[in-house]
Amino acid sequence: MPPRIDRRPPSPGVEWEFERLTIPRDFSRSLVTRMLVHRAEHGGWELDRVRISPDGTRRVVLRRKIIRQRLTLFGG
Repeated sequence: MPPRIDRRPPSPGVEWEFERLTIPRDFSRSLVTRMLVHRAEHGGWELDRVRISPDGTRRVVLRRKIIRQRLTLFGG
């Protein structure tokens, strides 16, 4: 299943983009760690939440800040 990406502002002035991943139980812990480190280093994601269900499936939520450029006007 492809990851789901949500956007929600937790506080004024800061916007976050969220990505939800579901990782099957047959993925080793070291493989999951490497995958999440790769996303953090190359995609700018950070770990927000990890839930491990009773059947061993991991539900991971990653987040990254959305940086908006401000319009600047130069007076003459």
